[in-house]
Amino acid sequence: MSKRSPSLQQSVAAPLLLSDGHAGNQRQVEALARALGHPGAAHITLKPSTAATVFAPRLFPGASGTLGQDFAACLQQPPALAIGCGRQAALATRLLRAHGSFAVQILHPRISPRHWDVVIAPRHDGFAGANVIQMDGSLHDVDDVSLAAARDDFAELSTLPAPRVALLLGGASKHWPMPTEALLAALRLLAQAVAAQEGTLLVTTSRRTPVAWQKLLPMLQAARLWRNESDGRNLYPGLLAWADVIVCSADSVNMLSEAAATSAPLYVLGSEYLQGRPARFLQHLQAQGRVRAFAGSLNTFATTPLRETARVAAQLLAMM
Repeated sequence: MSKRSPSLQQSVAAPLLLSDGHAGNQRQVEALARALGHPGAAHITLKPSTAATVFAPRLFPGASGTLGQDFAACLQQPPALAIGCGRQAALATRLLRAHGSFAVQILHPRISPRHWDVVIAPRHDGFAGANVIQMDGSLHDVDDVSLAAARDDFAELSTLPAPRVALLLGGASKHWPMPTEALLAALRLLAQAVAAQEGTLLVTTSRRTPVAWQKLLPMLQAARLWRNESDGRNLYPGLLAWADVIVCSADSVNMLSEAAATSAPLYVLGSEYLQGRPARFLQHLQAQGRVRAFAGSLNTFATTPLRETARVAAQLLAMM
């Protein structure tokens, strides 16, 4: 067994966060740190070599020097608590554990959980173990406090005619091979549904949204449309806070998790094209009555916000 740092309580006050810099992974480590009471925790963006990209999280000769200079330096003074998210971070937290850190890995590492102190994995991955905390969806910071702050920050959205319908659009992937023709048909149905209720359509895209899809969006005549920085500040937090109804593309577990954490009825666009593990997550949400497939109507229905981050943080503290 690896040697443990003597002051774990102190480590809770100063976790080190690690990710590959991808927005979804970075948000999850920061959300967990915030739930532990430390929103300003230090974050290292890993710089993996080709070998680390190929072999992580498995060990290989010289692995400690293949994740960037910042990480190599922190191995000399390992933190009491390290929290990582993603496959590259799984190698980093595994190495830090060998140097005495209490290692927490977010997302399925694809190898045995015994290499970490705690693994936090989506329930839809089917990954279980004595040191595994399962969660529905992903970790995020959407709660009453963040939504109230976003309502203040985007107060201008409150003046738009209700119902305010937010479209959160991602992009096609191997798990969601959504044809452009099918997307176009769904967008037309959405525009018609909003017009029938004399409501307001608000649209934001993600980094995954292809340019070809972005070019379809002006035909929706949305009251607000955000595609990139040229459209001003990203509306995403404001849409979560002010939407009366949310329509979310099926591709992103992170985006679905954040939308499901609000009180707005949630519809999923293109759910029939979703495959693999993410489809199991969506099926769970549908079975719980939290989401419905979008088929042309936007009826309201009772909701219970899905918020896993606080529960996961409390369980992690108990295990520590």
